[in-house]
Amino acid sequence: MNQPIDLRSDTVTKPSPGMRRAMAEAEVGDDVLDGDPTTRRLEERVAELLGTEDALFFPSGSQANQTGIWLVTEPGTELLIEANAHLIHYEMAGPAALSGVQIRPIATPDGFLTPELVRASLRPASPHVPRVTALALENTHNLAGGRVLEPAAVDGLIRAAREARLAVHLDGARLWNAAVASGVKPERLTRGADTVMVSISKGLGCPVGSCLGFRKDRRARAWEIRKRLGGGMRQSGILAAAGLYALEHNLSRIGEDHENAKRFAAILSDSQTVRPSAPESNIVMVDLQRDGATAEAASARLAQAGVRMSAYGPKRLRAVMHLDVSRADVERAARIVLGTLR
Repeated sequence: MNQPIDLRSDTVTKPSPGMRRAMAEAEVGDDVLDGDPTTRRLEERVAELLGTEDALFFPSGSQANQTGIWLVTEPGTELLIEANAHLIHYEMAGPAALSGVQIRPIATPDGFLTPELVRASLRPASPHVPRVTALALENTHNLAGGRVLEPAAVDGLIRAAREARLAVHLDGARLWNAAVASGVKPERLTRGADTVMVSISKGLGCPVGSCLGFRKDRRARAWEIRKRLGGGMRQSGILAAAGLYALEHNLSRIGEDHENAKRFAAILSDSQTVRPSAPESNIVMVDLQRDGATAEAASARLAQAGVRMSAYGPKRLRAVMHLDVSRADVERAARIVLGTLR
């Protein structure tokens, strides 16, 4: 019997035998008291890849994102961000609850911020309106179907932020994918950002964890915020070892996920009942075309047929490619979609 194919997210991966061995054999210490050597090696490696002076390991991307926002904003001010960003929809109003920041969403037709849209969102200085202190970017953009902000687009947004004297936080949960899709090193896509979050549980196959990159003089403050949020961990090197293993063994294969996404979309492209997005990374959005069809019902039917996909709107499903699905799995999943939703 064929195993179900899980395309709900690239977070559903299981640690490989090699990753498990690295975790079991990790050199550890108490990271809250006097430091964990493996965790510090991961932080140094991530900082090197991101082109930041330092980095800090977190148990989750949301906690790392919220720490980044806390570092670059002030309570009672505004944060500019694209209207369908992860930080708005999936982090439980964290900027408001934790940083005291009001989000000012910028509507876009396709999930792509532009310098012109950022400038148009800036209000003249007035004692009657809140100041804007930061701009947040997302790369790749999840709800836009894993679309990629190319280097030139990032540069333009950074310039617009600097002209307005705004700090910049980059939600790079899938920055590894953005870099591979753009054909550049990750550090090219972080240039000019003040804080950068990257995930190791998305794309890289780790069981848990993210890192936040920043200037070295911000480490003490970032540590303090992480502690307040409950993110201090003891022998965290067991988790960090998975990240080091992934950066050595799994980072170089991310392009395979992008090719699998293109193959999945290509198989679905001639269907009259579903319309796939044109993937730029490892995500394919699938829109239902039949009247009365709903994503929730379609997701349930597909799960019974052996393919798990998430509902991402009334008539939209999301499929995410990852290292635990092969090309054969992807092709079989696409055929099941066609057969089930015809």
